[in-house]
Amino acid sequence: MPSYRTLLLGCTVGAALGACSLAPPYTRPSTPPTAPVYAEAGSWITAHPTDTIDRGPWWEIYRDQQLDALERRATAGNLDLQAELSRLEEARAQARIARAGIFPQLDAGSTATHYSQSLHSPLYVPPTIDSDYTLEGDFSYEVDVWGRIRNATKSAELGAQATEADLAALNLAVHAEVASDYFTLHGEDAQQALLDRTVADYQRALELTQALHRGGLAPHSDVDQANAQLQSAVTQSHELRLQRKETQHALAVLLGESASLFHLDAKPLPINTAPPPIDPGLPSTLLERRPDIAAAERRVAAANAQIGVARAAYFPVFSLVGGIGSESDRTANWLSAPSMLWSFGSSAALSLFDGGRRRARTLEARAAYEEDVARYRGTVVAAYRDVEDSLAALQELGLESASESAAVIATKRALEQSREQYRAGLISYLQVVVIENAALATQLAATDIAMRRMNASIALVEALGGGWREPRT
Repeated sequence: MPSYRTLLLGCTVGAALGACSLAPPYTRPSTPPTAPVYAEAGSWITAHPTDTIDRGPWWEIYRDQQLDALERRATAGNLDLQAELSRLEEARAQARIARAGIFPQLDAGSTATHYSQSLHSPLYVPPTIDSDYTLEGDFSYEVDVWGRIRNATKSAELGAQATEADLAALNLAVHAEVASDYFTLHGEDAQQALLDRTVADYQRALELTQALHRGGLAPHSDVDQANAQLQSAVTQSHELRLQRKETQHALAVLLGESASLFHLDAKPLPINTAPPPIDPGLPSTLLERRPDIAAAERRVAAANAQIGVARAAYFPVFSLVGGIGSESDRTANWLSAPSMLWSFGSSAALSLFDGGRRRARTLEARAAYEEDVARYRGTVVAAYRDVEDSLAALQELGLESASESAAVIATKRALEQSREQYRAGLISYLQVVVIENAALATQLAATDIAMRRMNASIALVEALGGGWREPRT
């Protein structure tokens, strides 16, 4: 049997040779210059919440128990999240498979064979019928001299980390979409309630106009205009009902539930609804918060490790092999000392000519690295744009809400006056129709702005990477 000194020497040499890596030293890719503050933050008020929300149930800032319940259902039932979770387990398993190459491989096997030789064989040796019993354990170990296995393992582990960040990004997107659809649904409820009231008002206006016409106080054209206006409002009402159903169906899919069985009762969004204040923080902290940025950066690091894998192919592969066991032609002395056998040795293999395959793979690895660097930088640039867009939307929609509220008050006042003047015969019905349409348009617009403000708030939370936290001390 080999001496322990020989085995120890072989393992020590292998460990010493395995200390080198051909992967380039990794540094995080540079990104475009970061501004000290967001350009659209303006005079944004920093929030001081009573509870710290950090990548957790950030939707609780909206203080809506029904939304909280829907978000929990999405966490448990969303099918895209379940698929991504399985993909993460797959990536982690692949990393464990790659890591297994770092360790020696041990195999064991046993055979029991009875065989008969041909009497006419040139190698015939009596007896004709014989037996062979073997029990053997084999040892093999690739000495990772050039870091090929370690870089492949590192790349797989970084890939698993990127997949984990992908899961976090998808989780954030799903919950943001649930919140957005929820407020969109109730914004449509508010518009539907407004249209229902408008249809009722227009119906009464039509009946009044018909009465005036029968009394000879209004021409038939006023009746036609009143009826046309009523039918137009009814059409808008049906179209809005269709939109609400589609929004409700989309919400059901996010929850992983059947659209045929899912239903939410109408709950009109108040026209004066304002989103909670959110601290956008500093641009320099965005890189730490966004899971999609983390995923892109991990893929850059994984691609860098793959360069080391490709480079290692230019150098020889060193391996240690060995085996120990026993062999006999009968079971009586199968496991006795004279039946023992062993072997120990090493091997080296080097590809001398491959038609440019190794060079091409190295170029491919470098190109993949540069591609991932560009995607990382693009993700960072897009992240800053997302935050600026959301901040700008919140700021401008806040101003729009104030001006539109004033317009709603003004048109309501003008509508009341025009109806009184029409009853007194001072103006035509066409003038009333114009003001009624303006009043309806301003109220629908005000409701739409309230809904868009809530959605812009959700988009800001998503753009900031999910949740927000109190400033670091």
